[in-house]
Amino acid sequence: MNKVKFIEDISSLKESEFDNLNSKDDSPFTKYGFLNSLEESRCVSTVNGWKPNHLAIFNKKKLGGFIPLYLKNNSHGEFVFDHQWSYALNRAGRNYYPKLLTAIPFTPCKTKKIFKSEKLDYEIFIEEIKDLMIKDNIETWHMLFPDDEVHKTLADNNFIKRSGYKFIWNNKKYNCFEDYLEIFTSRQRKNIKNEREKVKKAGITFKVKDKSNLTDGHWEDFYNFYKNTYLERLQEPYLNLDFFKGVHAKRMQLNPIIIFAEKNNKKIAASLFYNGKSVLYGRHWGASEDVDSLHFECCYYQGIDYCIKNKIAHFDPGVQGEHKMRRGFEATETSSYHYIMKEDFRNAIKDFCAREGKEIKNYLKACERYTPFKKEYKI
Repeated sequence: MNKVKFIEDISSLKESEFDNLNSKDDSPFTKYGFLNSLEESRCVSTVNGWKPNHLAIFNKKKLGGFIPLYLKNNSHGEFVFDHQWSYALNRAGRNYYPKLLTAIPFTPCKTKKIFKSEKLDYEIFIEEIKDLMIKDNIETWHMLFPDDEVHKTLADNNFIKRSGYKFIWNNKKYNCFEDYLEIFTSRQRKNIKNEREKVKKAGITFKVKDKSNLTDGHWEDFYNFYKNTYLERLQEPYLNLDFFKGVHAKRMQLNPIIIFAEKNNKKIAASLFYNGKSVLYGRHWGASEDVDSLHFECCYYQGIDYCIKNKIAHFDPGVQGEHKMRRGFEATETSSYHYIMKEDFRNAIKDFCAREGKEIKNYLKACERYTPFKKEYKI
């Protein structure tokens, strides 16, 4: 007999049981250590609009299923923008917030979002959360960047698909960075070489630190750079130093990589990645000096070079930015799914997503035409 509970902290679960619901190839962001670090550090809490309300299913007191679930009273840190939806519902005299969100906080990456043993069906999670929505009069539930396995189930349960896009680098079995440059037209190949040369002429070198040699001091250095990027925009960073120290404590499981840029033996910038075995995830960066092309080098070219050397198939550098296309990243469709409780609002959102989806498909086709690759290497 299954027992269903809504829980307010992941730490109430046994780590070994939680990670048994992950496969070895699942993303670092779905590991207990990552999600728990977000909560332990208070980066995810009621105070900043991320109230944990996770659904856990037990069988004979053993965890058999889990879905990350947050009560949100804002849309910060999600990277799927629904402000227009909230304005529309508020104008109708109804409350868009709190809403329910299934996502990895501050992490716009395609990952598993429903964790379960083979004995459980996806529908049990969906029905339980729908009942919660009715009980608490919550109008919407959003699942961001789910893995492909659940798409059909969500569509069959009246979730509305919303399309988006991001830019992914794909490793076509390159032997070295120069080998990779051969796929470009001569003009863009020259542009990339010029960008890298600017950084080199500035006297900047790079050091890679991974789980085998990262220290607390490295994380403190990185955090100062990361925090600086937010302060320059007069914003508070989403993540704090305690979170990164939590990642460090679980580094053997989460596989973080920090690449430091140094000038005159002094660190001046850093970029943070996670090695997901088949995917390298670029997540955050920061710098103390403004150097021409250093952002491109730190966040893109160093990541590409790492993937080539370590035979990693894909590089997901984060959201936004057509400028990534010029550097070899290819536009890829993303998806989110949205359950809207009441028919009038559901019909409006369904129409919005259908029209937006057509625009996204046209945009993706345009991106295929304008990739700076030689003809034989185009998509």
